[in-house]
Amino acid sequence: MLTTQLNTVVLHIQLCPYILIHTHNELRERERDGCRRNSGSPWISHACRVGTSLPMLVSLASYLHHELQERLDNWRDNAVPGQRISAKAASAISKFEPVTVCASASQWANARSQLPQNIRVIEMSMSDSWLRDTGPTFVVRDSKSSLGNLERKLAGIDWNFNSYGGIDEGCYKDWSLDIHAARKILEVERVPRFPHSMILEGGAIHVDGEDLFINCFLPSGTCLTTEECLLNKNRNPHLTKEQVEDELKAYLGVKKIIWLPHGLFGDDDTNGHIDNLCCFVKPGVVLLSWTNDESDPQYERSVEAFSVLSHVTDAKGRKLEIIKLHVPGPLYMTDEEAAGLIQNGEAKQRLPGSRIAASYVNFYIANGGIITPQFGDQKWDDEAVRVLSLAFPDHEVVRIEGAREIALGGGNIHCITQQQPALL
Repeated sequence: MLTTQLNTVVLHIQLCPYILIHTHNELRERERDGCRRNSGSPWISHACRVGTSLPMLVSLASYLHHELQERLDNWRDNAVPGQRISAKAASAISKFEPVTVCASASQWANARSQLPQNIRVIEMSMSDSWLRDTGPTFVVRDSKSSLGNLERKLAGIDWNFNSYGGIDEGCYKDWSLDIHAARKILEVERVPRFPHSMILEGGAIHVDGEDLFINCFLPSGTCLTTEECLLNKNRNPHLTKEQVEDELKAYLGVKKIIWLPHGLFGDDDTNGHIDNLCCFVKPGVVLLSWTNDESDPQYERSVEAFSVLSHVTDAKGRKLEIIKLHVPGPLYMTDEEAAGLIQNGEAKQRLPGSRIAASYVNFYIANGGIITPQFGDQKWDDEAVRVLSLAFPDHEVVRIEGAREIALGGGNIHCITQQQPALL
């Protein structure tokens, strides 16, 4: 497994599918360990770049954690194409900020050989490569010490994880390694851990970082998410919408949650993560995956999301500026791509002809750079670079050609990265 960090980015590479599943005792232990609903967090905190859509002008990242692919039932041709593109993304990010890559014992040498020396490679095993979803959500707090000096504290939320739906509906049957990923990273970085029993993946939320470091006891930020994911019966069926909101507000330090009905069409693995559909450019401004093709099923979803975003205000009462970012394709898995997988029933089946959930919104914001996927659709690849360059005029937009390989596995650059904020 490969992992990269922001000052360090973490990548994860892993080869062997596993068959163990959570035991009831393990889940009960997490429930006891996790902070209970309405119990309050050790300190109410503002989210700091929970999604890579948080602008770097709001909070600089000190580390980036990133993963490299390894599952042969999810990554074709021995995971070689996916690893190559992940390594390319990690190398691009390392030009802007430190990166750490995590790799399994069997893949450490492979990871080290593919990456430049300025990237740190550490040994850590995971069930798959989606560190955005299994890694910690870093949060920060600004306060004054007893001497009146300004102090900024960093912690990580360790959400519960069930492979995007549990035994019956999840992406793979064994997530026993993933459930410990956040805790391992926090221990390596010596960052305090806030365990939480609620099932939530980092790609399911995006925050705007409003008033970060200014007044963390009066939350004023906004969080984007989708009902399709967070209210899905395969996540937290015991929680109401209001209870989910309460948890997000308490742990992310936001004041308002904006719910979009659905995620990107074809994003069945995650049940519609927000990070493939919509993200903040800065407070009050969002990017929305769009298509002009009314015959594309994505059109209805984009129009639906646009309508919601057009009629809501953020936590500060502002109407949102919506920037449309056209999706590529549509793209579909080929017979050759499907044939390159070793599918043994331990993970969700990948079928030729299935729609690839490809989106340019799934980019990574580095300290001065935008690392964006490119899918081989020249028209929309170029248009994405144009739109992102205008949206982030102070950032260099870096193309990652061949990102289709990551999309084939169910995500993209944002999904395989997890940033750790700097306390400057």
